[in-house]
Amino acid sequence: MPFSPEALESLFEIGRLLSSKLDLDELLRTIVETASRVVESQNASLLLRDENTDELYFHVALGLGNAAARVRLKPGQGIAGSVAQSRRSEIIPDVRTDARWSPEMDAQSGFVTQSILAVPLVIRGRLLGVLEAINKIGGGFSMEDLRGFEAFASQASVAIENARLFTSLKEEKAKLDLVFAEMADGVILSDPEGRLLLANPAAKKLLGLASSNGALAAAWEGFSLSHSLEELMAAPQNAPFEARRDSPQTLILGGAVAPFPAPTGKTAADARQSRLWIFRDETEARQKDRLKRTFLSLISHKLRTPLTAVIGYSEILLRDLEDRKSNPDQQKALEAISVQGRKIAELVDRLVRYVTLEAPEGAPPPSAPCSLDKAVDEALRGLAEKIPSAAHIDYRAPSRDVLIRGNREQIIEAVKNLVDNAVKFNGKPEKRVDISITRDADWAVLVVSDDGPGIPPEDRGKIFSQFHQVEASFTGQVEGWGLGLPFVKKVAEMHGGRVELESSLGRGTSVRVIFPALEEAQKQ
Repeated sequence: MPFSPEALESLFEIGRLLSSKLDLDELLRTIVETASRVVESQNASLLLRDENTDELYFHVALGLGNAAARVRLKPGQGIAGSVAQSRRSEIIPDVRTDARWSPEMDAQSGFVTQSILAVPLVIRGRLLGVLEAINKIGGGFSMEDLRGFEAFASQASVAIENARLFTSLKEEKAKLDLVFAEMADGVILSDPEGRLLLANPAAKKLLGLASSNGALAAAWEGFSLSHSLEELMAAPQNAPFEARRDSPQTLILGGAVAPFPAPTGKTAADARQSRLWIFRDETEARQKDRLKRTFLSLISHKLRTPLTAVIGYSEILLRDLEDRKSNPDQQKALEAISVQGRKIAELVDRLVRYVTLEAPEGAPPPSAPCSLDKAVDEALRGLAEKIPSAAHIDYRAPSRDVLIRGNREQIIEAVKNLVDNAVKFNGKPEKRVDISITRDADWAVLVVSDDGPGIPPEDRGKIFSQFHQVEASFTGQVEGWGLGLPFVKKVAEMHGGRVELESSLGRGTSVRVIFPALEEAQKQ
């Protein structure tokens, strides 16, 4: 039987009332209070489902006081639990004749329950709870009451779900706002048209912004960007950038800009998106780096002159002693001076190469095609006198030349560092180093593996840092600056590549250097 026009109008009004409530507690109380009026009952109660335990608990129970707060019903327990389990509405004309009803709550609250109309609250197949109307005024609950109550319960289920979603979003927004406000990094969000949508306090401070609104170009006014705003706004993925301001004092900001939200399956044609900018003040770090480079460069160059004199004069004195074949103690001392002087000179040369590589005005960017095969061959020839006879170097040359675009001298030096490390940090009497070159899609992969002691897990993230070496007690540490692997990492990154490391204690270490590859050419 269809609803009467008056009933339909009443349901519409109720629907508008419920949809206007977004505070969950207020909504649930409104539902219970309205439920009594819908079917003209003395009281009503609302039991919600605990998604963790699958139990029902009273959220609002008019007239039942604190007695309801302690009640939790398992699926199938009591009238409400049975309705929840079957998901079918029920009219109980006389609760005293129903074995599922318990008089305990009436005894505690003083309320006398006579009849119950119970309907499940279900949305998209998911049970939210059970709504009950208690004691029909002036008679018993009818089928018309049941139909009207089910229609009301359907509206209530939608309203509860919406209020829960709103509450969840509000809570998540509060968390994000807190994180956003407390971040030390500056964060701004711009729309596709280049307008600021928001900026956190750190960004406002770094950029001197008075508000979170305005034009993006105005936010970066006074800064020199490493890329134009148009290029950064059109970047299809995460793009690093640097911003520098020289007046009234130097300020260097470094960070990245990325599409927001992150694109999924988008192409360059979809580049018009909002952009998330994350950046931090790197002025002090850059100044420290510059001072460090200046200091290291000064020290290394200042050491060269006295070292040249020490090595040169020690060799002259050695030849003089050898000619006279006298004073073996002096000869032994001079040999030690010469050997150690050469070691120091080699370390200084490494330091100079690393400082030059790190300097902004350092070695020119990679530009010429370079054969990895030939680079490895030349590196091994350059190490021939240093590699002990007990070290076995197994180099598996590729069947085809693997080419990259790069600085040949830097690549050769990187290979030398990898092989030298693999040999000198291996304390075994007989050492083994395996070298291979492969082509993997658009990447050229150089792998240098050893059978040494491996690298402890706590050191694997540090060995690419400047001047870091694994403890001497573990490796039998030898002379070095801790610059070999940092040099390799820097070379790889300058060539658009990366370094990966795998190590197993007691079984050895494998370092993969991955470069963007050029088109393959048949090996000559």
